[in-house]
Amino acid sequence: MKNILMPTDFSENSWNAIEYALLLFKEFKCSFYLLHVTQPHVYATADVPLVTFPRDIDRILQTEARKELEKTLARIEGEHRNPNHRFELLSAYDFFIDTMRQEVEDKNIDLIVMGTKGASGLKEMTVGSNTGDVITKVKCPVLAVPENVAFRPPEEIAFPTDYTLQYSARVLDTLTFLAEMFQLAIRVLHVIRNEEEGLSDTQKRNKELLRDYLSDKKHSFHQLTHKNLNEAIQCFTESRDIDWIAMMAKKLNFSQQILFRPTVAKMSYHTRIPFLVLHE
Repeated sequence: MKNILMPTDFSENSWNAIEYALLLFKEFKCSFYLLHVTQPHVYATADVPLVTFPRDIDRILQTEARKELEKTLARIEGEHRNPNHRFELLSAYDFFIDTMRQEVEDKNIDLIVMGTKGASGLKEMTVGSNTGDVITKVKCPVLAVPENVAFRPPEEIAFPTDYTLQYSARVLDTLTFLAEMFQLAIRVLHVIRNEEEGLSDTQKRNKELLRDYLSDKKHSFHQLTHKNLNEAIQCFTESRDIDWIAMMAKKLNFSQQILFRPTVAKMSYHTRIPFLVLHE
């Protein structure tokens, strides 16, 4: 876990995620890549469907972005100077997801750390649109840090699963690598709607494969009966004082119930626990 990409829009939400990453990897030698993407500005008229803004405007925006990146780096050096850490500033004029994919490949990125902040109004979601796009469209592990989460050394990570998917070695390697790196206990959580709900043969097989893989790791298996997945996770995270929640990006039907749903006030785990999203 050496190369960490941290996209920023220079908001306090972004800074909080940056600060979380710096403190999380405080004892480890890492290269951090601070990235700001200026997306091409376009507008449409009745006569001309799509027109780009003049290039000089885009150059001005790029220059301003570079200045803000340098300010962010100065803040890091002032508040979190660390000989274990090196930094590179990246500025791009392109579409956000295209840039993220390219930087992940070019810089051999191991982990993306970014903030979560939903849109305003009735469509407010657990994670914002950029974070949601990265989680679903960029094949790299993502640590999504809620806006107001203060760093504390993580100790326990919840891993909700319905056992319908056989996890690949790559997914489990990432999970266990981070667990060992930070001495995390992995708490596997399965939620059923009623006591009569049993596991299929496939689910039983996948559960045993997961149990075998975690046999030499600090872990435990848990089952809760609840009609609502989010409320079950809420109960579990509170009772165990969970620090992170891990999930598979590939298992969208399952993950969407947790990541991409309207926020509810009582679902406080959405706003106080970072999400670790794993990819094949």
